[in-house]
Amino acid sequence: MTNFHIRFGAEVSDALRDGRPVVALESTIVSHGLPRPENLRVARQIEATVRDAGAVPATIGMVGGELVVGLDDAQLTRLATVDGVAKLSVRDLAVAAATGADGATTVAATSAVAAAARIGVFATGGLGGVHREAAQSFDESADLVTLSRTPIAVVCAGVKSILDVGATLERLETLGVGVVGYRTQRFPGFYLTDGGFDLDWSVDSPEQIADVLAARTQHGLTNGGLVVANPLPVDEQLDPVLHDRTLTEGLARLERDGVTGKAVTPYLLAHFHSATEGASLAVNVRIILRNADLAARIAVASAARRADTGA
Repeated sequence: MTNFHIRFGAEVSDALRDGRPVVALESTIVSHGLPRPENLRVARQIEATVRDAGAVPATIGMVGGELVVGLDDAQLTRLATVDGVAKLSVRDLAVAAATGADGATTVAATSAVAAAARIGVFATGGLGGVHREAAQSFDESADLVTLSRTPIAVVCAGVKSILDVGATLERLETLGVGVVGYRTQRFPGFYLTDGGFDLDWSVDSPEQIADVLAARTQHGLTNGGLVVANPLPVDEQLDPVLHDRTLTEGLARLERDGVTGKAVTPYLLAHFHSATEGASLAVNVRIILRNADLAARIAVASAARRADTGA
């Protein structure tokens, strides 16, 4: 392969040309975040949720070395069902393309590719962040630095509760990444409605978030992203006692098995799925579907705002 241009799915290409709302979606949740065969069913459900809210889904991934914005169903099926799909952060994209790899994009890679494609809104489950014991391991997700230089709104349920939530918020502040709660003043903890930390800013509607994005663009003062923290309702979260017990067990097993780096998150998510007898998976699915719906409504509001103002 000698042509490494990003390829656009036909529907996404048409939507971007026409100024219609588009929502970026990651593919790591398909290949690494959810067990088979649930992963493919949920991936299709996520895309359907975006469509139902009036936007076009653009799931991003790499197939045979080709970076695609708007995977078709056959490509999505391939990333969900074949073995050996690489987990691609931003730094991996060029090498994976040159070697003809199949790859699923992380939050960082999806954000970077979406911004390059001029897609302004991205829905995911939970943001990566600072890992526990990072003072010794220096283990911090590339999501944070990438968002400091990528103008995209990421709708998420906070950061995964298996991480150091407080340290992650501190890093986001240092890096200049905006964080707003959607109808909340508390930062969510992925499986948990409340991650234990206050937020400075809260917004009440997709239209208000669209205004935030417009103000950022018109000010022209930063290329950083915006984290839109969308918590689960209390009655939909994972039972907090079960969560804390499962997390403690998972961290102990992590140390016992010597798991580090990119393997940490899928290892712990798999442990949660097993130890909670599938309850965490159900919560995970609720999270991404709620975020996909909100992201689509933000994209619709942003597109309407552009049409009204001509900007």
